[in-house]
Amino acid sequence: MKKILLYALLACLPGYLLAADVDTIQIYSRSMQKSIPAVVVTPDGYSSQPMQRYPVVYLLHGAGGSYSNWIKKVPAIRALADQYQAIIVCPDGASTSWYFDSPIDSGFRYETHVAREVPNHIDSAYRTINERRARAITGLSMGGHGALFIAFRHADRFSIAGSMSGALHVSVIRKGYNVEKRLGDTVVNAAYWRDWSVLNVIEQYPKDSLSILIDCGTEDRVIPMNRAVHDKMLKLKIPHEYLERPGEHNWPYWENAIQYQMMYINQQFRKKRKG
Repeated sequence: MKKILLYALLACLPGYLLAADVDTIQIYSRSMQKSIPAVVVTPDGYSSQPMQRYPVVYLLHGAGGSYSNWIKKVPAIRALADQYQAIIVCPDGASTSWYFDSPIDSGFRYETHVAREVPNHIDSAYRTINERRARAITGLSMGGHGALFIAFRHADRFSIAGSMSGALHVSVIRKGYNVEKRLGDTVVNAAYWRDWSVLNVIEQYPKDSLSILIDCGTEDRVIPMNRAVHDKMLKLKIPHEYLERPGEHNWPYWENAIQYQMMYINQQFRKKRKG
C-alpha cells in the first residue's frame, strides 16, 4: 500500500510527468538568409538509448504567436512526447507568415522553411525516423492552415496532417491578420488568394495519401471555414477525420485538442509502421 501511495504521489509531480528534454535551437534558412529559432522536445529515454530513432511531429503556432507558444502555454506537450515516444518540433512561422512563400516579399519564405529546411535540419541533428511515414504536421489557427497547406503541397515529406481551429479560408481574411502583406493585391494576385487557401488547395489531392484530422470548437469564429473544408473533402472523397466539440478560439481548447491530435497521430504512425 505504501508503494502504491508513493507512485501516486510521484505521478502528481510535474518533474515526474515531464521527463522530456526541451531545447531551443537556431535553424539557418538559406531561403531567407537568416537563423530562425525553434523548440525541440525529445522524449524520455532519448539520451539513454542512443540506438533508438523517433517519429517527428511538427507543431505550428497561430497568428501573433511564435515558436515558444506551445511550450509556454501547454507545457504538457512534454508529457505527450514521453507518452507517444515522439520528437515534437515547434518551428517559428513569424507572427503572420501564414506559412507562405510570399510572392511579394522574399523575406517571407516560410513554406520552404517549415516544409524543407526545418525537417532537413532536424533529421540531420536528431535521431529521427527519416521517412515520410514517420513525419506529421499540425497546428492551431494560422498554424492549422499552415499544416494542411504544407502537407498537401509537400506530401512527399509528410504522411499525417492536422488542424486545430484552423483559419482554412484565407481568401476571406482581408483585414487584421496581414494576409494582404503576404499575398499582395487581391486583384493583381487573385490566383494566390484563391489557390493558396486550404479550401482550394485540397482540390489538388496528392498522389501520396495523407491521414488527416480536422478539429474545431462549435463556438469558434472559424467554425464555418472548417465545416466548408469538411464538406468539400466529403464531396471530393478525400479521406479524413473531422471533430467538432464545445469550445472557442482559445488556449484551453487547444490544450485539450493537442491530446486528440497526438493520439490520432500516434495511431497513424503505428499503422504506417505495420504497413
